[in-house]
Amino acid sequence: MLNIHKLWLFSSLCVIVIVVLYFQSEVTRIEDNYRKLEYKLVQAHSESRQFFPKVIENDDDDLVVIYNRVPKTGSTSFVGVAYDLCKKNHFKVLHINITANMHVMSLSNQYKFAQNVTKWREIKPALYHGHMAFLNFDRLGTSSKPIFINLIRKPLDRLVSYYYFLRHGDNFRPHLVRKKHGDKMTFDECVEKSQPDCDPSNMWLQVPFFCGHAAECWIPGNKWALDQAKHNLINHYLLVGVTEEMLDFISVLEAVLPRFFKGATEHYLSSNKSHLRQTSSKIEPTQQTIDKIRKSDIWKMENELYEFAYEHFKFVKRKVLMNEMNSVPQIYFYEKVRPK
Repeated sequence: MLNIHKLWLFSSLCVIVIVVLYFQSEVTRIEDNYRKLEYKLVQAHSESRQFFPKVIENDDDDLVVIYNRVPKTGSTSFVGVAYDLCKKNHFKVLHINITANMHVMSLSNQYKFAQNVTKWREIKPALYHGHMAFLNFDRLGTSSKPIFINLIRKPLDRLVSYYYFLRHGDNFRPHLVRKKHGDKMTFDECVEKSQPDCDPSNMWLQVPFFCGHAAECWIPGNKWALDQAKHNLINHYLLVGVTEEMLDFISVLEAVLPRFFKGATEHYLSSNKSHLRQTSSKIEPTQQTIDKIRKSDIWKMENELYEFAYEHFKFVKRKVLMNEMNSVPQIYFYEKVRPK
């Protein structure tokens, strides 16, 4: 009799669990259908006005994107994704190689470069990349302007990475002998001895890269340069991501510029591009070293730019990626157009 009672209780519990699971699945299905219906209603409501922005056919084929990549910010990993996608997505990728790896072009080359990239129709659409400072096309007489993108990294992390890169190289070209090869001094020892290779002035790179080609941009600690870098970042760059959130940077680019980056997120996740170039034998600095570097005005200004860029990136990212996760993309349309 007791066994029959237990069997009855077990059977009842099974029925209850099945019913609960069924209703959960129904609720999920209804919610999904509601979101789809809501999206269709928004589309139908908007289309009824017939004032959607006109899509210009093949306009994306005239796009030029410039990635003026800052050294040691993960740029090799990102460019690797672009090279892998260019054939599939039908665009060109070109590396800008300036004599002696200089970051600033002469005035004549600035003008020639601006005219070249905007008028070279056989190469469009194209993504140009290279270690060069921001170039303002407004003053160079071009009829069109490229789209600028970039990545920025925590300034001390970038300096430490570059310090060990010059001594030990990386896993991208492990057999290439770097110019400081054989120097065994750690970054901590370098800071303790106040050596020039770890001087905070060496951090002054991301500010001038965003500031541009003006002489004042390259004076370490120049307040005007920092303000100009912020101005350019907001007004001339489509997107600036951070190295620490490379995946989100790529995902936003895929949503905004699918002509170039369609399939980039999946490719980045499924390939080895996320760790394409890592500095070898890097030793993290001690807290004592970090505290000493952070007292520098150069670090404070470079970090101010990084924090400024990161806050803006988070703001942009929320607007783009949250809409995708909610499955209801943001749209816009025109209404109350007069005269009829």
